[in-house]
Amino acid sequence: MMSSWPLLSLVTFLPLVGAAFIFAARGDDAVVARNARYVALWTSLITFVLSLFIWFGFERGTADFQFVEKAEWIPSLGLTYHMGVDGISMPFVLLATLLTPLCVLASWDAIQTRVKEYMIAFLVLETLMVGMFCALDFIAFYIFFEGVLIPMFLIIGVWGGARRVYAAFKFFLYTLTGSVLMLLAILTMYFTSGTTDIPSLMEYGFDPALQNWLWLAFLASFAVKVPMWPVHTWLPDAHVEAPTAGSVILAGVLLKMGAYGFLRFSVPMLPQATEFFAPLIFALSVIAIIYTSLVALAQTDMKKLIAYSSVAHMGYVTAGIFTLNQQGMEGAIYQMLSHGIVSAALFLCVGVVYDRLHTREIARYGGLANNMPRYALVFMIFMLASVGLPGTSGFVGEFLVIMGAFQLSSWLGLLVASGMVLGAIYMLVLYRRVIFGQLTKDDLKGLLDISWREKAVFAPLLILAILFGVYPMPVLDVMSASVENLIENYQLALGEGGSSSFAWNLISR
Repeated sequence: MMSSWPLLSLVTFLPLVGAAFIFAARGDDAVVARNARYVALWTSLITFVLSLFIWFGFERGTADFQFVEKAEWIPSLGLTYHMGVDGISMPFVLLATLLTPLCVLASWDAIQTRVKEYMIAFLVLETLMVGMFCALDFIAFYIFFEGVLIPMFLIIGVWGGARRVYAAFKFFLYTLTGSVLMLLAILTMYFTSGTTDIPSLMEYGFDPALQNWLWLAFLASFAVKVPMWPVHTWLPDAHVEAPTAGSVILAGVLLKMGAYGFLRFSVPMLPQATEFFAPLIFALSVIAIIYTSLVALAQTDMKKLIAYSSVAHMGYVTAGIFTLNQQGMEGAIYQMLSHGIVSAALFLCVGVVYDRLHTREIARYGGLANNMPRYALVFMIFMLASVGLPGTSGFVGEFLVIMGAFQLSSWLGLLVASGMVLGAIYMLVLYRRVIFGQLTKDDLKGLLDISWREKAVFAPLLILAILFGVYPMPVLDVMSASVENLIENYQLALGEGGSSSFAWNLISR
């Protein structure tokens, strides 16, 4: 579907216009800070409204890329400016544009230093996130994919906690190192096929021997971004030291970049290698689900507990993707969307009490239901969504992934399902220790319930967490044709090139 309006370009680059306005602002620091907040809020809100036009104009039932824009970029190298969305990328464009204005609102009072630079960083980050999900040229994708590191590095390193510099450099080095190998893989694919056009590369049959090396190079980058065990250790530090809004966007959108890479590149472009290495992904996913759930149970810091829970939940995503069946892959994408909403909300819940008491230690709280009942209700809903309670968005994604896993192996299904039990344990323990009990600490007795601005931040996330749990079809309808087409092309490629079926025999025993 070609659009007469360059909607994708508008949604992608409009935040840069807002950033330019903020950059040009001059005057008294207080006035500049106030104007920066309002410009960032209105720019991100307009961007979100434009993304809704794409969502409602998206044609269901087709796997084709839609709202396609194509123009010459660097003709001498055969590079084009090529943008488009399908049912796999569309939900994440909307997720990125939704969370950005919520992050601006959440930072309204929490960020008081270098407000101008902070808002610029968030708007630039929004452009890079949206551009990554829309790019249909490999080089453009790589620029957006790696460009995200820069504003996120600054958000953690400048506005983070006491160990912010350590956390920022650890985040940057982990994610950049793997991506160097991905760049080599991209260049290899370019010199082999003569193009960096993503739709063309999806149809190009790479030699099976080459596929294994390309697949491992992509894994080095995507596994860190997810993050998968054992390259997940940067995430807890980044979350703990990042400001609340930084944690929201990191968990809500940035963790989806690696899984999106598997869906967009590894599976469709390297099917034989995907078949061969799928058991490895299952092993790493199961370890992530079980091990990081147990680690989460031992945490004393609320943010660190939720950070480890994110690694466990993303284990569902990677397991679901590599089931390579309709239920598993749809469940993985749905889980990514649900996790983006629910984990973002949980970090906002931590931010509410941190802004009041300036500590995230679980032991410092208790009995908040007595003087913060609305906060207790909001926290409860998102906690239950996180553990996959039926009627919440978390249940739909996890249930579909488990169904997909059981189609391959009952053992795999049982191991993946164990994460729901472990998740319920550590989240219920967290909720009980923070919300219930006697309100005995004097500094807790004076805490005020959530403000109108905090209600405005939570409201859309609450609505979506419940709506997508009760009625998931709006999202499933968007993705189903693209997922079905991806699986059909994958199976067709295996039929033509042969498959490493011994790997499946190994895992199903």
